[in-house]
Amino acid sequence: MLVRLHKKNKLSQRGFTLVELMVSCSVLLVLIMIAVPNFNEFITKFRVDSQITQLHRLLLITRNSAINYNQDVTLCPLNESLACTVNWQNELSVFIDFNDNGILNPNSNEKVIKVKTAVKSGVQLQYGLNRNKVKFSATGRTTGWGSNGTFKVCPKKDVQFSRAIIVATSGRFYLSSDTDDDGKDENRSGAEIVCRTE
Repeated sequence: MLVRLHKKNKLSQRGFTLVELMVSCSVLLVLIMIAVPNFNEFITKFRVDSQITQLHRLLLITRNSAINYNQDVTLCPLNESLACTVNWQNELSVFIDFNDNGILNPNSNEKVIKVKTAVKSGVQLQYGLNRNKVKFSATGRTTGWGSNGTFKVCPKKDVQFSRAIIVATSGRFYLSSDTDDDGKDENRSGAEIVCRTE
Protein backbone atom coordinates (compact mmCIF):
# COMPACT_ATOMS: atom_id res chain seq x y z
CA MET A 1 0.00 0.00 0.00
CA LEU A 2 2.82 2.40 0.88
CA VAL A 3 4.62 1.62 -2.40
CA ARG A 4 1.49 2.41 -4.41
CA LEU A 5 1.06 5.82 -2.73
CA HIS A 6 4.72 6.65 -3.35
CA LYS A 7 4.36 5.86 -7.10
CA LYS A 8 1.15 7.91 -7.27
CA ASN A 9 2.88 10.98 -5.77
CA LYS A 10 5.78 10.66 -8.25
CA LEU A 11 3.38 10.64 -11.21
CA SER A 12 1.45 13.68 -10.00
CA GLN A 13 4.66 15.76 -9.64
CA ARG A 14 5.66 15.73 -13.31
CA GLY A 15 6.38 19.15 -14.93
CA PHE A 16 9.13 21.50 -16.08
CA THR A 17 11.85 22.87 -13.91
CA LEU A 18 12.76 26.54 -14.22
CA VAL A 19 16.01 25.65 -16.00
CA GLU A 20 14.18 23.47 -18.56
CA LEU A 21 11.69 26.26 -19.20
CA MET A 22 14.48 28.84 -19.70
CA VAL A 23 16.37 26.55 -22.12
CA SER A 24 13.17 25.89 -24.09
CA CYS A 25 12.43 29.62 -24.32
CA SER A 26 16.00 30.36 -25.44
CA VAL A 27 15.83 27.74 -28.20
CA LEU A 28 12.44 29.10 -29.30
CA LEU A 29 13.80 32.66 -29.35
CA VAL A 30 16.77 31.63 -31.53
CA LEU A 31 14.45 29.84 -33.98
CA ILE A 32 12.21 32.90 -34.20
CA MET A 33 15.20 35.19 -34.82
CA ILE A 34 16.25 32.94 -37.71
CA ALA A 35 12.75 32.51 -39.15
CA VAL A 36 11.43 36.11 -39.06
CA PRO A 37 13.90 37.62 -41.57
CA ASN A 38 13.35 34.66 -43.91
CA PHE A 39 9.60 35.12 -43.55
CA ASN A 40 9.91 38.85 -44.37
CA GLU A 41 11.95 37.96 -47.47
CA PHE A 42 9.29 35.42 -48.45
CA ILE A 43 6.52 38.04 -48.10
CA THR A 44 8.49 40.60 -50.15
CA LYS A 45 9.24 38.10 -52.93
CA PHE A 46 5.59 36.99 -52.93
CA ARG A 47 4.35 40.59 -53.33
CA VAL A 48 6.80 41.29 -56.17
CA ASP A 49 5.97 38.01 -57.95
CA SER A 50 2.25 38.69 -57.57
CA GLN A 51 2.59 42.14 -59.20
CA ILE A 52 4.76 40.72 -62.00
CA THR A 53 2.17 38.00 -62.70
CA GLN A 54 -0.74 40.46 -62.74
CA LEU A 55 1.13 42.89 -64.98
CA HIS A 56 2.22 40.13 -67.37
CA ARG A 57 -1.38 38.96 -67.66
CA LEU A 58 -2.54 42.55 -68.26
CA LEU A 59 0.01 43.05 -71.05
CA LEU A 60 -1.14 39.79 -72.68
CA ILE A 61 -4.76 40.95 -72.52
CA THR A 62 -3.81 44.32 -74.02
CA ARG A 63 -1.86 42.82 -76.93
CA ASN A 64 -4.39 40.06 -77.65
CA SER A 65 -7.28 42.56 -77.53
CA ALA A 66 -5.52 44.77 -80.09
CA ILE A 67 -5.14 41.79 -82.42
CA ASN A 68 -8.67 40.44 -81.86
CA TYR A 69 -10.46 43.81 -82.14
CA ASN A 70 -8.16 44.95 -84.98
CA GLN A 71 -7.79 48.27 -83.12
CA ASP A 72 -5.18 50.13 -81.11
CA VAL A 73 -5.52 49.16 -77.45
CA THR A 74 -3.97 51.20 -74.65
CA LEU A 75 -2.78 50.22 -71.17
CA CYS A 76 -2.31 53.10 -68.74
CA PRO A 77 -3.20 54.56 -65.35
CA LEU A 78 -6.21 56.86 -65.79
CA ASN A 79 -6.85 60.00 -63.75
CA GLU A 80 -10.25 61.47 -62.78
CA SER A 81 -10.60 62.98 -66.27
CA LEU A 82 -10.04 59.52 -67.80
CA ALA A 83 -6.70 60.63 -69.31
CA CYS A 84 -3.50 58.56 -69.17
CA THR A 85 -1.02 59.66 -66.48
CA VAL A 86 2.44 58.59 -65.30
CA ASN A 87 1.16 57.34 -61.92
CA TRP A 88 1.75 53.64 -62.51
CA GLN A 89 1.09 52.91 -58.81
CA ASN A 90 -2.59 53.62 -59.44
CA GLU A 91 -5.27 51.41 -60.94
CA LEU A 92 -4.33 50.39 -64.51
CA SER A 93 -6.88 50.22 -67.31
CA VAL A 94 -6.86 48.52 -70.69
CA PHE A 95 -9.14 50.22 -73.20
CA ILE A 96 -9.78 50.65 -76.93
CA ASP A 97 -8.55 54.09 -77.97
CA PHE A 98 -10.26 54.77 -81.33
CA ASN A 99 -9.04 58.36 -81.69
CA ASP A 100 -5.54 57.63 -80.31
CA ASN A 101 -5.55 60.53 -77.82
CA GLY A 102 -4.73 58.60 -74.61
CA ILE A 103 -8.09 59.51 -73.12
CA LEU A 104 -10.93 57.06 -72.49
CA ASN A 105 -14.01 58.50 -74.26
CA PRO A 106 -17.07 56.40 -73.39
CA ASN A 107 -19.17 58.69 -75.63
CA SER A 108 -17.09 57.58 -78.63
CA ASN A 109 -17.77 53.88 -77.91
CA GLU A 110 -14.32 53.43 -76.33
CA LYS A 111 -14.64 50.75 -73.71
CA VAL A 112 -12.60 49.41 -70.82
CA ILE A 113 -11.51 45.83 -71.38
CA LYS A 114 -9.74 45.09 -68.11
CA VAL A 115 -8.74 46.89 -64.90
CA LYS A 116 -5.92 46.02 -62.52
CA THR A 117 -6.14 47.28 -58.95
CA ALA A 118 -3.62 49.78 -57.61
CA VAL A 119 -0.30 48.51 -56.29
CA LYS A 120 -0.35 47.98 -52.53
CA SER A 121 2.03 49.79 -50.23
CA GLY A 122 5.48 48.31 -49.80
CA VAL A 123 5.97 47.84 -53.56
CA GLN A 124 6.44 50.38 -56.35
CA LEU A 125 5.60 49.95 -60.04
CA GLN A 126 7.81 52.00 -62.34
CA TYR A 127 7.73 52.42 -66.10
CA GLY A 128 10.03 54.54 -68.29
CA LEU A 129 10.53 58.11 -67.12
CA ASN A 130 7.50 60.27 -68.05
CA ARG A 131 5.91 57.48 -70.09
CA ASN A 132 2.17 57.41 -69.59
CA LYS A 133 0.94 54.48 -71.69
CA VAL A 134 1.68 51.27 -73.53
CA LYS A 135 -0.18 50.94 -76.79
CA PHE A 136 -0.46 47.91 -79.05
CA SER A 137 -1.58 48.08 -82.68
CA ALA A 138 -3.73 45.53 -84.52
CA THR A 139 -0.52 43.78 -85.66
CA GLY A 140 0.43 43.07 -82.04
CA ARG A 141 3.40 45.47 -82.14
CA THR A 142 3.80 48.38 -79.78
CA THR A 143 3.01 51.71 -81.38
CA GLY A 144 3.64 55.34 -80.45
CA TRP A 145 6.31 56.97 -78.35
CA GLY A 146 6.95 55.34 -74.99
CA SER A 147 5.15 52.09 -75.68
CA ASN A 148 8.30 50.01 -75.45
CA GLY A 149 10.26 50.05 -72.22
CA THR A 150 10.76 48.29 -68.91
CA PHE A 151 8.22 47.82 -66.15
CA LYS A 152 9.98 47.48 -62.80
CA VAL A 153 8.37 46.10 -59.66
CA CYS A 154 10.45 47.43 -56.78
CA PRO A 155 10.00 46.66 -53.10
CA LYS A 156 10.59 49.78 -50.98
CA LYS A 157 12.78 47.65 -48.73
CA ASP A 158 14.90 44.74 -49.96
CA VAL A 159 15.43 46.29 -53.43
CA GLN A 160 17.57 43.30 -54.38
CA PHE A 161 14.28 41.43 -54.98
CA SER A 162 13.20 43.84 -57.77
CA ARG A 163 11.90 42.23 -60.95
CA ALA A 164 10.98 43.55 -64.38
CA ILE A 165 9.05 42.99 -67.58
CA ILE A 166 10.71 44.31 -70.72
CA VAL A 167 8.28 45.35 -73.47
CA ALA A 168 9.88 45.25 -76.95
CA THR A 169 8.77 47.17 -80.06
CA SER A 170 7.88 43.80 -81.58
CA GLY A 171 5.09 43.59 -79.00
CA ARG A 172 6.72 40.75 -77.12
CA PHE A 173 7.60 41.03 -73.46
CA TYR A 174 10.28 39.33 -71.45
CA LEU A 175 10.53 38.67 -67.73
CA SER A 176 13.76 39.39 -65.92
CA SER A 177 15.53 36.47 -64.28
CA ASP A 178 18.50 35.77 -62.05
CA THR A 179 20.87 34.54 -64.75
CA ASP A 180 24.08 34.72 -62.70
CA ASP A 181 22.67 33.22 -59.45
CA ASP A 182 23.55 36.28 -57.33
CA GLY A 183 20.03 36.64 -55.93
CA LYS A 184 19.21 39.67 -58.16
CA ASP A 185 17.25 39.66 -61.41
CA GLU A 186 18.88 40.80 -64.65
CA ASN A 187 17.45 41.85 -68.00
CA ARG A 188 18.20 40.00 -71.24
CA SER A 189 21.53 41.80 -71.71
CA GLY A 190 22.70 40.85 -68.19
CA ALA A 191 22.25 44.24 -66.49
CA GLU A 192 20.75 44.11 -62.98
CA ILE A 193 17.31 45.59 -62.46
CA VAL A 194 17.84 48.99 -60.85
CA CYS A 195 14.86 51.02 -59.66
CA ARG A 196 14.59 54.81 -59.56
CA THR A 197 14.49 56.32 -56.10
CA GLU A 198 11.26 58.24 -55.72
